[in-house]
Amino acid sequence: MSKQNEPLDPKDDKQVAKASESADEVLSEGEGAADVEPAVELESAEALAAKLEEAQAQVGQYYEELLRAKAETENIRRRAQDDVAKARKFGIESFAESLVPVKDSLEAALGLKDQTPEAWQSGVEATLKQLIGAFERNQLKEVAPAEGDKFDPNLHQAISSVPSDLPEGAVVQMLQKGYTIADRVLRPALVAVSSGKPAQ
Repeated sequence: MSKQNEPLDPKDDKQVAKASESADEVLSEGEGAADVEPAVELESAEALAAKLEEAQAQVGQYYEELLRAKAETENIRRRAQDDVAKARKFGIESFAESLVPVKDSLEAALGLKDQTPEAWQSGVEATLKQLIGAFERNQLKEVAPAEGDKFDPNLHQAISSVPSDLPEGAVVQMLQKGYTIADRVLRPALVAVSSGKPAQ
């Protein structure tokens, strides 16, 4: 048995006094702990309240930003719809504007009587130049493969395959011009391609 656990002698004043001091110290420590614990809890609650308030403020800020972003997205979507509608409605405006003078020239040519063949041809050539200019301004380009050119399935459409002295797959004859608009095929050129030299 340790010295601390030995029974006290009631007749020994020193032991009694010492035990009393120890008991007071223990009680004092216990009272101090009881006083500190509520202070710690109160401090934690205040800290939690502050954090909650801060979190609520952030949530409010994020919610406001979300509403603004949603409104901006809706505005962009509406503007895009308007742009698409205008593009569909007025997309050919430039091309139509270029063709109007061509129509004017054709009507003027038909309105003239007693024209000489030379004047008629000159008028038709001038009108054709107007039409070519309208095509160029609107990126409408001809696809006109020459004899011997390599067949391009992206731009040409083979109508027939004929024996010839040209290499197999080469264009033998163009039957109809093709057109591209802004590098997109509007109509492929119709061609006849070579199947190689005829058998002897």
